[in-house]
Amino acid sequence: MRPFLFLPIAAIVLPVPVLAQQSEPETDAPDIVVLGRPLPPPPGVPAYGSVTIERARLTGDASGRVENVLADVAGFQQFRRSDSRSANPSAQGVTLRALGGNASSRALVLLDGVPLADPFFGYIPFNALAADRLSSVRVTRGGGAGAFGAGAVAGTIELASATRRELPQVAGEAFYGSANALEAAGSISPDVGGGFVSVFGKFEQGDGFFTTPIAQRSAATVRARYRDWSGSLRAVVPIDAQTELQARGLLYRDNRTLRFAGADSSSEAEDASIRLIRRGDWAVDALAYVQARNFTNRVISATTSKLTLDQRNTPATGAGGKIELRPPVGPDHVLRLGADARIGEGVLYEDAYAVTGLVTARRTAGGRTSTTGLFVEDDWTLGRLVLTAGLRGDRWTITDGFFREANALGTPTTDTRFGDRHGVEGTGRAGLLFLASAAVKLRAAGYTGFRVPTLNELYRPFVVFPVTTQANAALGLERLRGVEGGIDLTPARGVTLGVTAFYNRLESAIANVTIAANTRQRRNVDGIVAKGVEVTAHAARGGFSLDASYAFSDSKVRASGVSAPLNGFSPAQSPRHTASATLAWERHGLGASLTARYVGRQYEDDLQTDILPAATTLDAVARLPLGPHVSLIARAENVLDQAVVTRNAGGSIDLGTPRTLWIGMRFR
Repeated sequence: MRPFLFLPIAAIVLPVPVLAQQSEPETDAPDIVVLGRPLPPPPGVPAYGSVTIERARLTGDASGRVENVLADVAGFQQFRRSDSRSANPSAQGVTLRALGGNASSRALVLLDGVPLADPFFGYIPFNALAADRLSSVRVTRGGGAGAFGAGAVAGTIELASATRRELPQVAGEAFYGSANALEAAGSISPDVGGGFVSVFGKFEQGDGFFTTPIAQRSAATVRARYRDWSGSLRAVVPIDAQTELQARGLLYRDNRTLRFAGADSSSEAEDASIRLIRRGDWAVDALAYVQARNFTNRVISATTSKLTLDQRNTPATGAGGKIELRPPVGPDHVLRLGADARIGEGVLYEDAYAVTGLVTARRTAGGRTSTTGLFVEDDWTLGRLVLTAGLRGDRWTITDGFFREANALGTPTTDTRFGDRHGVEGTGRAGLLFLASAAVKLRAAGYTGFRVPTLNELYRPFVVFPVTTQANAALGLERLRGVEGGIDLTPARGVTLGVTAFYNRLESAIANVTIAANTRQRRNVDGIVAKGVEVTAHAARGGFSLDASYAFSDSKVRASGVSAPLNGFSPAQSPRHTASATLAWERHGLGASLTARYVGRQYEDDLQTDILPAATTLDAVARLPLGPHVSLIARAENVLDQAVVTRNAGGSIDLGTPRTLWIGMRFR
């Protein structure tokens, strides 16, 4: 760990003088107001069919995990169906609209404007996210422009931190669950001058469950144990009545054991960011961040129960920033001008072992990628019509790529350096929102986007028994083109319904392509074409509420040449049907909810030989107040104990979370 990353934050926060009293609701008074929020979204955002998950839902899920709440948005998926307790971290890439095919994230995930994806692998560190720290999440499906738009080929997921009004001065919770699982978290959020500081810590561990079916277990089979912790600090400091500084720091460590004794993985991070928000005529959003990450992974043979591969170290660094200006161009326009940059670099160190336990080869691989972009976007309100359009220009680079291998004695056997590559990409999006009446909104949008391959895809091979997947340093960029149209209805008070039809084509999509028996390689196929329909619904009456979503995604691979056998197949790990519904009730502090989720049949592999059956799960939560600040909470995951197949490689099966029960206390 490198705690020096927090020094810039401490240097800013500690000298702050006392500028005002505790923050109050925003008024016209000249008092300094600290909100801890980003700039408001432009009026054209709804043209792209965005969905918002509110804080109450984020903190009310049976699993307590952000990635499972995101599954409320039909079409959201990780590469595998496992959550962050029983998945390999490197498989936790996220995508939308069945544009998958490998484990890298095709959706841009932001926390307070900062990209969260690991700079080497592209996965999202969900164990480092706590729902209680969030105010809301906005999910926009489809390609994006704006800040950090490079990489948002499937959509954008924007997480916003909880504000002063949403953070109690002191909070804590503790839960005990099945398989000796323990969760504990606490926070202190005092006012400091005219701002506030929030310090948060979380710890969780569990003996886990057997991911392997009974018939396939061996003497080496163990439960999917996990143990992780995280600590974060967020400070919001007023500069003047319209300007505030937001600083954030994060430390986390995650350890998991998957399937076999000794098959351990770990991930860790030290992240820091600082953000300047200015409201008013000249609005400003300026941001800088740095990320220090590492990952390790040990592969155990299913036949010998011996260590075969030790990916013992993968240090990676990410850094970047943006500046966005919103000049005063009149009451009918919201103009955004800005620039952003991202850099990621990392190195993989791994050792291969023989059945004797001796090292046979030592490998090192790595490189560096970057994107630097300029963007402009304007939202124009013409009565009941809102027009929005944006353009980006990006320069991308892939540099310093290499692969080296030596024998057990350290004698080099391979030393390959890959040529540097660079280019310029222009992308954009446009949309319209027409308020036909108080009950009807019509929208349409079109967009393009691109994604640079991750260092993981370019340089790191991996093994998930019995299949080896090779890296490919020659991978090209993915490019997206898409259109969509939709309608939003409010037929009655408290009732909303949204329907979106879409067509997306991801050209040069990167897929894990079978090239020999039990061997795949990451390759660009001609494209993935996804078309379908998304439906969202909300209804509230009295203390009851119902939120539901459904997505139908007809996603097909377009391939030729050596990949021609894949033409017309569904991308790996891409279901045609997904659905979610949550029925909740709350009255005088009492609360209860039921959440049902459905994931349709999908294929494990590119050749459609291994099937993951459809699965339906049911979760439940009940809350009983014991006083004005304390609640007793019971949670139940997968109440019906549905067997959810998360991996099927030639009949070698992994399963997802079984029935899991929790009881705990929450203090606010």
